[in-house]
Amino acid sequence: MVNFLQHTFNGLVGGAFLALLALGLAVIFGMLRVVNFAHGAIYMLGAFGAYVLLTEVGLSFWWALVVMPGVLALFGMALERLVVARLARLDPLYNFLLTFGLTLILQDAVKSRYGVQSSPYDAPEILSGTLDLGAFDFPAYRVFVLFMAIAVCVGVWWLLSRTRVGMVVRAATERPELSTALGIDVGRWVTPVFGFGIGLAGLAGVLAAPIRAVNPLMGADLIIVVFAVVVIGGLGSIFGSVAAGFAIGLVQAWVQALGEHWALLSQVLVFLVMAGVLLWRPAGLFGREEAPA
Repeated sequence: MVNFLQHTFNGLVGGAFLALLALGLAVIFGMLRVVNFAHGAIYMLGAFGAYVLLTEVGLSFWWALVVMPGVLALFGMALERLVVARLARLDPLYNFLLTFGLTLILQDAVKSRYGVQSSPYDAPEILSGTLDLGAFDFPAYRVFVLFMAIAVCVGVWWLLSRTRVGMVVRAATERPELSTALGIDVGRWVTPVFGFGIGLAGLAGVLAAPIRAVNPLMGADLIIVVFAVVVIGGLGSIFGSVAAGFAIGLVQAWVQALGEHWALLSQVLVFLVMAGVLLWRPAGLFGREEAPA
């Protein structure tokens, strides 16, 4: 029983990263209809940014937790204004190819400066120990990551669903023509929303730095899994993406707990689940079916 609970907590922590990344993707796609393949590279930049701030500037993890999401959000806003917006009226495939190319550029730029080796990044001293959870001890930093991710996901859901700003943003992006007719400046909201989604990926990267190896390719494989998570939850569904992220993290951890022979299955499980969900509900578990033309 104790072993099961430990794997459950590990699954929730793994799912926390999937949920944060999927949340950023869902915010961008749900409001801009842009498939941002560079999300994994932004996640990597968040982790590398924290490492650079510590080793070359002397700023601690707590500074990186604030600085890097903000810096990357500004980078995302500039990216949207300079290139993404220019392709908005074209087939979505163009922006997908653009962000895919940006991923390769960012990865190669980091590799040329820091190489391909993994760089260590220690957790802050106050979170370096373990916490007694009753039945077992668990690393304090992983508990912090779990609660941080839950707080961010709940905060984003509340902001978009329960505030006037959130309602205006959703209206301006889902029904731009009608919103413009009602006097809403649509262009005013598109860029901040894109930057906000990018900032969420940067936040996930900073949180991942003390747990996962900081290297230029750390987001390359993860982004494929995150895309599958978003599809399972429903493209554009905030709740669906977060729920699917935590659920996939849990299921993967439980399958890995069965033994080494099941480890490979845990890696492909998300894609098997995605295939099954698409056959049953093409719009995803919480996605909305498109009205027929």
